[in-house]
Amino acid sequence: MKRKQSLIFVFICVYLSTCLYGQNWSGIIDPTRAIDWSTKGVSGGVVNRSAVCASLTPSNTLAQINSAIASCPSGQVVSLAAGTYNLAGGIVDKGVSGITIRGAGPDQTFLVFSAPNGCIGLGGADICVENSTQQGPANPDNIAAWTAGYSQGTTSITLNNIAKGSISNLQVGGILVLDQLDDSNADNGQLWMCSTIGVCSQQGNSNIERSGRGQGQTVVVTSITGSGPWNVGITPGLNMPNWRSGQSPGAYWASSVVSGVGIENLSVDNTNSSATGGILFNNTMDSWVKNIRSMNSNRNHIWGYDTCRLTIRDSYFYGTQNAQSQSYGLETDVTSDWLVENNVFQHVTAPAPAGEQVSGVVYGYNYAVDDYYVVDLAWQMAGSFNHSEAINYNLMESNDGPGFTADDIHGTSHFQTTFRNHWTGRDTAITKGVPKTQQTDGVIIYANNRYYNFIGNVLGTSGFHTTYECYAASSTGSCSSGTDLSIYMLGFSGNNQQSSPIPNDQLVRNTMMRWGNYDTVNASSRFVGAEVPSGISTYGNAVPTSQNLPASFYYNVQPSWWSFPSGNANTPWPAIGPDVTGGNIANLGGHAYLIPAANCYLNVMGGKTDGSSGVLSFNANNCYGNTPPPAPPTNLTTVVH
Repeated sequence: MKRKQSLIFVFICVYLSTCLYGQNWSGIIDPTRAIDWSTKGVSGGVVNRSAVCASLTPSNTLAQINSAIASCPSGQVVSLAAGTYNLAGGIVDKGVSGITIRGAGPDQTFLVFSAPNGCIGLGGADICVENSTQQGPANPDNIAAWTAGYSQGTTSITLNNIAKGSISNLQVGGILVLDQLDDSNADNGQLWMCSTIGVCSQQGNSNIERSGRGQGQTVVVTSITGSGPWNVGITPGLNMPNWRSGQSPGAYWASSVVSGVGIENLSVDNTNSSATGGILFNNTMDSWVKNIRSMNSNRNHIWGYDTCRLTIRDSYFYGTQNAQSQSYGLETDVTSDWLVENNVFQHVTAPAPAGEQVSGVVYGYNYAVDDYYVVDLAWQMAGSFNHSEAINYNLMESNDGPGFTADDIHGTSHFQTTFRNHWTGRDTAITKGVPKTQQTDGVIIYANNRYYNFIGNVLGTSGFHTTYECYAASSTGSCSSGTDLSIYMLGFSGNNQQSSPIPNDQLVRNTMMRWGNYDTVNASSRFVGAEVPSGISTYGNAVPTSQNLPASFYYNVQPSWWSFPSGNANTPWPAIGPDVTGGNIANLGGHAYLIPAANCYLNVMGGKTDGSSGVLSFNANNCYGNTPPPAPPTNLTTVVH
């Protein structure tokens, strides 16, 4: 009978459109604090192309590979056969849309780079996908004033007063970047856009966006009417609620955009390349990376500038060359509406940090292990990270890793939602003989990062964490106990309460929503009305009337790729949360199973729980195919050093 009811529900949702698809958070999160995350990534989904324009083998030169890409018709594939390609330079797609670069599998087609291509002029990348002008935020092709249409959610704005370029270069289906000036250095006590050193940040912004314009959103143009001023339709609507004429809103756009480019089924070895990036997307949209293995990149594995609607999925990222502070899995700036899903990050310092003007991105079902960092061997890096100004309305769902951190290094961020994640607060990897003893908290949110939502997460390590929360009770105070041993560390001005000219921020905790999170200190799931900001006057949130949580905030039904997930056909969906029982990760009250990416790493690839297994063979088809691999071990235990 229950099965029949489920089918009826799906019928009603699909055919009568009565379900809030993508807004499963309705009734839990206030509409000012969340957006529709159901449409993120490639519009319409990743395209599986079959027509082949060129079939290449390791005997072909780099010049022949790039020539094949340049001449490939839209809708076709540049096929790279099995074997090792030794490449003394970068693979480049400059201005070619609608093609797929596809290998025979990441365990069969190996691209080994020993020199970069100078795309974008920032040290280059080993694989570049970019438009012909290489526009960057510091020097846009076209600039206009944004003179009307500022309300949250609006899909119609007005542009006027072209300061550079031409409105004719703005095309329906193209990318438009919206921005505005920062707020003043005086804390307004609410949503504060600021990156000033010593006032609201430790190092200032990254100088990536237009000067002094920290807040931004990248959108797609749906219509253009008028002859100056111009009425411009956009999708999605505006995320932030604070766009306003007093901050001199503006817009810029590239004269050309690349779209529909896929990179699939191959292995990228960056170990001996001096390229800054592994795979770069610049002025691109509706493109993807799928089923790749990327090894030992320099600064980043995937690099995005002025991009939107990209999908990064079903892939494996291992290591960086330096393991320094700027050693990333993904490095994203001026990007919106990406989908980063079902990936494994091993031995990567910062797997998936959000950078300047990153908005509306979904980070879902990713697994991080051994966030390797050699600057301070005892310092724990978080698997999920907010690291810059104007990060907003991103969703982190069902990820599994060492923790979540929103720092104040480069400025303030707002309106982040985390749902059904498993964050241990304890990276058990031993770096050069030294265990992690600093920054070992489950959730760390530093000063001026406000209006965060934490719902249905499973947090902490039993027997290690001893304090539920350590929070800033005054502008200069500190915690007498719980440092590095807390589930939550909230509102402090510097890392682990270090001295900083920035005041502590009580609003981090006061504007934060927590509902239905399980933690190992209380050993229970907390549905506590006092932890919901129902009493604040701006962007408050009513206490939910129910403890029921949806399976996902961006899926309405179990995703197709969940079938036979990497070793356990019986892994439930959802796999993490207060309503999950019988989980196979020990000491969490049964509230967490291994997600598919974790099962893939541990049980198909043969990875170790502390990440010490070294680089592994990988092919997503072995993890998420139609035949279930062997079952995973039961009662997996988190090791405490």
